[in-house]
Amino acid sequence: MLGAIAISSCSDADNITEVNGESLLEEQSNFGKAVGNFTAEEWYSGGELGTTTKRSFSTPTTNVAADAAMQASFDKGITFFEKSYTLNEEPRKGLGPAWVRNSCIKCHPNYGHGNSVNHSSKYQAGVEGNGYLLVVYHPVEEFTSDGVRYTKENSGYIAEVTGMPQTQAMYPFKAPIDESQISIDWKTVDKMPSGLPMQFADGETYSLIYPDVNIPITAFNTNPLPTDYEVRLESTIGLYGTGLLDAITEEDMLAQWQQEAKFVDMNPGMWNKEQNTWAGDKSLDKTNGAWYRLADGTMKIKRFTYAMTRASLQDGAGANAIWNITNVTRSDRKYLYTTPAWAKAMSENEEVIDYISANGKETSSILHPYWADSKEGIAAKVNELLSMNTAAKGGDNYTKAFGQPEMSNKDYYDFMVWHRGLAVPAARDLDNPKVQQGKKVFNEIGCAQCHRPSWKTGEDKYWVDDAIKEYCKESGKDPNTCLPKFANQTIWPYTDMVQHRLFMINDIRTGWCRTTPLWGRGLSYRLTGSADRLHDCRARNEIEAIMWHGYSKDSQAYNATEKFFNLSKEDRDAVVKFLQSI
Repeated sequence: MLGAIAISSCSDADNITEVNGESLLEEQSNFGKAVGNFTAEEWYSGGELGTTTKRSFSTPTTNVAADAAMQASFDKGITFFEKSYTLNEEPRKGLGPAWVRNSCIKCHPNYGHGNSVNHSSKYQAGVEGNGYLLVVYHPVEEFTSDGVRYTKENSGYIAEVTGMPQTQAMYPFKAPIDESQISIDWKTVDKMPSGLPMQFADGETYSLIYPDVNIPITAFNTNPLPTDYEVRLESTIGLYGTGLLDAITEEDMLAQWQQEAKFVDMNPGMWNKEQNTWAGDKSLDKTNGAWYRLADGTMKIKRFTYAMTRASLQDGAGANAIWNITNVTRSDRKYLYTTPAWAKAMSENEEVIDYISANGKETSSILHPYWADSKEGIAAKVNELLSMNTAAKGGDNYTKAFGQPEMSNKDYYDFMVWHRGLAVPAARDLDNPKVQQGKKVFNEIGCAQCHRPSWKTGEDKYWVDDAIKEYCKESGKDPNTCLPKFANQTIWPYTDMVQHRLFMINDIRTGWCRTTPLWGRGLSYRLTGSADRLHDCRARNEIEAIMWHGYSKDSQAYNATEKFFNLSKEDRDAVVKFLQSI
């Protein structure tokens, strides 16, 4: 019945990606020593606990590797990242009924930043390494800068599809968005609105491209259909080191925001300029301003994703993705990641109803929970089950209908040990005079003002969600220590954990983007086959990424970009070499 769906079934016995890359120590004779303008600490990008001396994005941190039980959980977590989920076959069943990808590694090639698949004009969600996710939203409060139209913050996602729109579905259901109708037009920048030439003084040129995405109304399988929408692309980011970023204290983040607020405008959705502190009210029982309400009501400051929409790694991009990318339920998320508009459209689709009527009667059928003895009854069940997208809307009833949840607490725990426990690759070539010159110039022209080199983590009092709390208690473990912890580590992520505006054409949805950590990114081409950078992979190399920062004179990084533009070729190359080494 489901033979037309090309989803491979895998067992845990399948080979997994080799987690140990080439050793840095074999060719870095000065590793761990103070050299030139680098301290001995700077080789250890993730601190003593969070650094790997392998050229790898998939290696465990030292504290995980030193604990046999955690290492076993880490190894099991790898399988949940790398292997495909299936519709109804063990050991990873539960995919669908609609999904974004059927495995995590599809979006994170070799655990790194997603790539653009050679800047193709097609969306191609099934292509390995394609990190693209769709962002479909209502543009509001528009304004212009340098003759280019921009959208202000708080541009809301459309309600007809999920925030991470799905382009795949289990037959006979139709995907919320028909992927075949999505087109990506890669446009070329003819000139910079800021006035910066596209040729350096020494004659070297650069070019800039950016995606213009179109999804026609005919591609939506929803009722109602969306109106007044725009589309952007966002690429997945690297997974390594996120446990370390989770250990930075809110107090230190606040101090950084307060320091930068003296010189640049801050996102008013996150920052109260008059009170010089976070926007919003922590006492409210809902997400507001900079505050994010976690599942148990705990309020924490947002820090994860490009737009800083999540506050804890256990309720962050990875923890969410293992649920919403695949639509695999678990004990604390027994409901679907769907929309009522999609459920209604599927309940009104004659092909869907006819197929369930003919093939869903047998109790062994995956479609049986949708089956009834009349087409009207089937339509009602389809609408009901696919609408169970929150606990309040009957999510528990959905899992009861399918005998789920589909991911056990133990499996989710293993996944999060793996997620928190991914080490950062150590810095490379710091004894190279060119890298040392690159660091000097990087600091002199002002890049380090946003790409803050180092942080000291706090006690790492991480938040614990119910699924992990329940598993750890049942296993006799302390929920506050059963996940990898990274207390009091000096780390070198090269981010200020602050949002800035670059005013690029076809910019990120809100215009505000967290400063992306630079650690390890110099290994991207070697480990993933792509050097694509920025939130939508528009930059094909470091030079393009830097020059996008100066597209508009309103960019908060324009002055630094202008200084970079005026460097000699020798110094530009040194900055690039530095970026490839940290």
